[in-house]
Amino acid sequence: MKIAFYGTKPYDKIWFEPMGKEYGFDIHFIEASCNQETVFMAKGHDAICIFVNDYVNAEMIDALYEMKVKAILLRSAGFNNVDVKAAEDKIVILRVPSYSPESVAEFSMAMLLTVNRMTHKAYNRTRDFNMSLNGLMGMDLYEKTAGVIGTGKIGQAMIKILNGFQMHVICYDPYPVEGLEAEYVSKEELFKTSDIITLHCPLNSDTRHIVNEESIALMKKGVYLVNTSRGALIDTDALIGGMLEGKFGGVGLDVYEEEEGVFYEDRSNDIIVDDNLARLVTFPNVLITSHMGFFTKEAMQAIALTTLENAYALENGLPLVNQVGKEMAQ
Repeated sequence: MKIAFYGTKPYDKIWFEPMGKEYGFDIHFIEASCNQETVFMAKGHDAICIFVNDYVNAEMIDALYEMKVKAILLRSAGFNNVDVKAAEDKIVILRVPSYSPESVAEFSMAMLLTVNRMTHKAYNRTRDFNMSLNGLMGMDLYEKTAGVIGTGKIGQAMIKILNGFQMHVICYDPYPVEGLEAEYVSKEELFKTSDIITLHCPLNSDTRHIVNEESIALMKKGVYLVNTSRGALIDTDALIGGMLEGKFGGVGLDVYEEEEGVFYEDRSNDIIVDDNLARLVTFPNVLITSHMGFFTKEAMQAIALTTLENAYALENGLPLVNQVGKEMAQ
């Protein structure tokens, strides 16, 4: 099988290159992202492999189908960046439903602790021998209410961590999971009563902008918000409005609504034309990282293994246990 591997970074090759050889795959590593302008590079390949900031729309599906590309291999759990309905009966879509839920949950907690206790700012200050504590005050997490939106594997891992801090954990998910050490409540109650809100749900038509002007209005003054899932779960304009009103004690964003072309790239010498992103960076109580919650050795190894196992199953007519079907798309 020949695979066009889009959006290649040096760390991708660490696992995909040797594993690909073990499976007997011919992987063509491409630095460019997969988009309307680069889809032609898939010609002559049996499959393409893409990541979260690549996209494949209906027009690209048709182009891939004409090029006789059989599969889209997602090295991620989410699939909102692919037109799943357009791919039906044309191209198989395979994903990595679970790699290391703990990696994302642990990073979410790290973001919360950092933006709460301002350790990133303290680090920068003390390097200049500024030992002032002004502006660095946080709050105890002990016995505070933490609201978890989305109780899949990552959400469940986050609940365990929050319980370790002896917090009162409430959660919202339209598909409840039995046996969790957390109390399911309505969205409205979660927004109203949480001291901390952390997002762990997929992006679909029901969850897009789940954090919006109305839900922010329900939140407590001084609430902390963490998003390590998908950027479009938050309406950025509404978030900035809430920041200006002093609604949030702190915000941790590992993802951003318009991150394509910025996250995973070095843009330090460029003028950033995204006014919202530039504005968010200026808030002293906002911490932004570059979609790295998944980025551990264990997770990267698991992503590579499952992605290539998906390709192997397709090539050898085995059950496609990780196939994405139109019934999963909303």
